[in-house]
Amino acid sequence: MSIAIATEVLMPKLSDSMEEGTILSWLVPPGTEIVAGQDLLEVETDKANMTVAAEGSGALEILIEEGETVAVGIPIARLGSEGASAAAAESPTAAAAAEVPVPIPPSADESPVASSAVSVSGATRRSTPLARRLAEAHGIVIDSIETGSGIGGRVVKADVLIAAGMEPKSAVDTTPAPAPSRASEGTGVGAAATVETAKGGSRTVELSRLQTVIARRMAEAKATVPHFQVETEVRMDAAIDLRTQLKAVPGDDPAPSFNDMIIKAAALALREHPKANGSYVGGAFELHDRVNVGMAVAAEDALVVPTIFDADKKSLGEIGRDSRRLAGRVRAGAVTPPELAGGTFTVSNLGMFGMTAIYPVINPPQAAILGVGKTRSLLGLGADGEIEDVSLMTLTLSCDHRILYGAEAAEFLAAIRDLLESPLRVAL
Repeated sequence: MSIAIATEVLMPKLSDSMEEGTILSWLVPPGTEIVAGQDLLEVETDKANMTVAAEGSGALEILIEEGETVAVGIPIARLGSEGASAAAAESPTAAAAAEVPVPIPPSADESPVASSAVSVSGATRRSTPLARRLAEAHGIVIDSIETGSGIGGRVVKADVLIAAGMEPKSAVDTTPAPAPSRASEGTGVGAAATVETAKGGSRTVELSRLQTVIARRMAEAKATVPHFQVETEVRMDAAIDLRTQLKAVPGDDPAPSFNDMIIKAAALALREHPKANGSYVGGAFELHDRVNVGMAVAAEDALVVPTIFDADKKSLGEIGRDSRRLAGRVRAGAVTPPELAGGTFTVSNLGMFGMTAIYPVINPPQAAILGVGKTRSLLGLGADGEIEDVSLMTLTLSCDHRILYGAEAAEFLAAIRDLLESPLRVAL
């Protein structure tokens, strides 16, 4: 056998906070001749699922199997020539890859669903990583599920459990789910055996890697960041009038949303209050040159925060286009690491869900995060002292007390309020 020089493929660092990643799937079988730039594998990170392209060329030798979690910088594959290809062909990985249908041990009742073969790796329907793991555990072929209930028709956990007969098809049916088949025992994936207690039936659902990291980081933030909140009410009548006018302007793009206005107002205020745009790191203040506003987007079973870069320098229309594009990419699972990095401040808006106020948790190492509630109609005093209808929105600023103090936070939040109450300054 000839010996070839191989290039190691390392677990990449796909986000600022990434420490380790989980290999969800190899997109090409071992032994394949790879060219630089070709999509190689899908990795689950602390922020989202990412497709990783090859940086080199050569025959693929897989070192780390799908489902394994490894630290950043650890070799996960090699790209070589004939020697690497031969080694890959003789490896257990190559042998396993040749066996596409993997039989699943039958359940105790020998149900056809539990005993059918799995061909998840060959599935063409979009599905979540947890759904694919559950499908393997219960012998479900992803492509056999007619319609996924996730965003864009993606197959999610609930769809697989319904196909396996383990979850009611409607909220009206409250029959406890049966215990899983032997195929799922010991996998630590999805629903565990139903346990009857005074609380009724209970199921244990494993967190995805993204959910696990979010839970850990939020717990660390609450425990280690001394935080406080300041809150104000914003009269949104002028902003509502401005958006009505913008909607009447001819053009292909939709009018900017109220959230776009809030992002722009926050960006302009950040430019005038640099400590709110900074971080407390290693006993010192880091004041950032760029104003990059993160926008919290509710994705499937997680919260993802893509970044609008240089938001203080962009027009309201540009921010609107950026926010729509990024939200769509998050919900489609297509957001990339650069789109999630570099945020210096975050806006989290739950107003569209009818929440009147939100008290968000700071996203370290950022100095603050802005929570946005719904705009609601109330009775208030007009400029002439008469009672009139007014539209109020609650803004709550959560702050890291190590870098922002009470008066500074109040001045910063007041600046955002003043900009929204005089929205032409935001639109310019």
